[in-house]
Amino acid sequence: MARILTPPRRRGTEVLDDPAVDPAVMTRSMADVERANWFFGGIRSAIAELEPALDALPRSASLLDVGTGTGDIAVAARDAARQRGVTLTTIGLDVSAPLVDRHRSRNNYVVRADALRLPFRDRSIDVVLCSQVLHHFDGARAAILLREMDRVARVRVVVSDLRRSRVAAAGIWMASFLLGFHPVSRHDGVVSVMRGFLPGEMAELLQVATGERPRVSRRPLFRVTMSWVPRT
Repeated sequence: MARILTPPRRRGTEVLDDPAVDPAVMTRSMADVERANWFFGGIRSAIAELEPALDALPRSASLLDVGTGTGDIAVAARDAARQRGVTLTTIGLDVSAPLVDRHRSRNNYVVRADALRLPFRDRSIDVVLCSQVLHHFDGARAAILLREMDRVARVRVVVSDLRRSRVAAAGIWMASFLLGFHPVSRHDGVVSVMRGFLPGEMAELLQVATGERPRVSRRPLFRVTMSWVPRT
């Protein structure tokens, strides 16, 4: 039964991964992603994995949000840090010009750049985080992303993503109609879930990429997170 509900990871193609996608479609679909993050636990999962690291941060700290999208995770991260007396300066990085331009006010700073070549020095940012980004990459490129995040981070690296399941794929398909999602959001949502990771797969990917052993957690609503302390 478990094998039926969690098939092998698929490579699939998401419409929004195409650099030539219509900016209007990109903007509309990413608004749907933000709504899905709120309804289906994307924000809660990322912040739950981040929270233990907040106590280890100085009173003024920095966070790089890789693949920041609409910046909703960065906003939630600053709020969570503020509740612990930490002033968190967020840097949002995304390859999409429409997203960087439209949502730049949600981060303290924004950078348009490739996640596989982060334009930052080694150990230059306290926390490096990515939410629902890792599944966009195949094994070799996913390993590069993890190594880049590990290289830049000083205190903690946090990864939050989708946990692969046919139940989750069917759920996002049906919910997309109820929530009025754009057809591209519906398509990409299902593909994203089927490109997602099981906890063991995510941990193994990191160990192969960096040699680190992460903390990996299953989260509600078919989410999976991991975090680790980068080597100094």
